Amino acid sequence: MNPGIGDLAPEIRSGSFQLANLRGKPVVLFFFPKSDTPGCTREACEFRDASRRFAKLQAEIVGVSPDEAAAQKKFAAKYGFEFTFVPDPDHSIAEAYGVWKEKNMYGRKYMGVERTTFLIGADGKIEKIFSKVKPDGHAEQVLEALR
Repeated sequence: MNPGIGDLAPEIRSGSFQLANLRGKPVVLFFFPKSDTPGCTREACEFRDASRRFAKLQAEIVGVSPDEAAAQKKFAAKYGFEFTFVPDPDHSIAEAYGVWKEKNMYGRKYMGVERTTFLIGADGKIEKIFSKVKPDGHAEQVLEALR
């Protein structure tokens, strides 16, 4: 069963990261398909460029993708991302959030992450879900929802 608005966000534990440690502040949890690809780069750069405005609202930004930690670290270094990335190579986190889905590109079907953002309140409950996100302008949409 996929989590919905008002539900407690599924816990994430990966390496030293634990979602529960962010309780008390809003969390922008964005799932993206692959590091250093055009759409994912545009989306992450928008979050980076708006990071001061998110910080003013005490919001933490966390990106999750099926990439290995090394690929995410290289992606973060290349573009100067200072927010947290959580690797999900076994896609267990994506599955817990219901964003691991069948996709279709040029007639080829495959499983992958559907670009989705969850706005999680300070109480750990999901306040808003942005499904099938278009990268351009998305950070502004999330900021507007946070206000």
